[in-house]
Amino acid sequence: MESLNRMATELVDEAIDFADELTIAVHALEGDAAVLDFGVDVPGAVEAGLLATEIQTAGLATVQTKLSSVAGAPLTHVELSTDHPALGLLCSQKGGWELSVGGFEGLGSGPARALVAEEEIYSRVGYHDAADFAVLTIEADELPEQDVAGHVAERTGVPETAVFLPVYATASVTGSVVAAARAAELAAFRLSELGYDPVSILSATGSAPVAPVADSEEAAMARTTDALAYGGQVHLTVEEEFDRFDEVVSVAAEEYGTPLVEAFDDADWDFSEVPVEVFAPAQVTVDVLGGETHVFGDTHEDVLAESFGL
Repeated sequence: MESLNRMATELVDEAIDFADELTIAVHALEGDAAVLDFGVDVPGAVEAGLLATEIQTAGLATVQTKLSSVAGAPLTHVELSTDHPALGLLCSQKGGWELSVGGFEGLGSGPARALVAEEEIYSRVGYHDAADFAVLTIEADELPEQDVAGHVAERTGVPETAVFLPVYATASVTGSVVAAARAAELAAFRLSELGYDPVSILSATGSAPVAPVADSEEAAMARTTDALAYGGQVHLTVEEEFDRFDEVVSVAAEEYGTPLVEAFDDADWDFSEVPVEVFAPAQVTVDVLGGETHVFGDTHEDVLAESFGL
């Protein structure tokens, strides 16, 4: 398969070519790295969020919207489907690069992670990317400067001129759309963390509602997590049976049963103090190839209605 970063670069080129139509702002930094504002100084947009997700998955997923309901209210949902879960979701889409450069803080996801490949998931999948370009999407409430681009260039081994940084705030339309597209990723990662071979996950489809944009990054983080933990639905097709499929779904309803802003606030927004099992989709169907079909968990529209202010 072609390099993940090479495939993502083609999508970045599309974002630059259609920046006005997508309401994206493009900035060249001092070292000629490119910052693409998908939702920081601009409000973001649904189509921008879909393209940002395609970039994060290096084009290995089909991403689209649909209209469904939550507690009787019609809301936009995002559906993502891929036949390459290990590469597209775990080695690319997952948010696994914590950026702390100068005073800048952000969470990086996308294929640039695979050029560094220090996270354990890369040894599980057996993948390490090699490319002349690095594409790292960043979730942050401010745009990065040249020092961040330089840091990414140094870690990935590419020149600054070949660094592309699409950026969006959690509290933006783009942020809500991108978060809703993570249901399948969370299920695949949770399954891998439980000891299942990620390469044996053959396909994944996930759906979740797009949370209304909140008035702060913290509130947005809670709402978008609620969208997944209480409203995310996933279908997986896998090769082998496993005795821990039931642990893939979120335990948010069991642990809390209320919007997660309260739990996050009680933990002083230190997510290590929140059970890791909360960060998972609400409901999962697992089809074992030639075997049984398992269904676990359930959605909780009453909690979503409270979280979303419906």
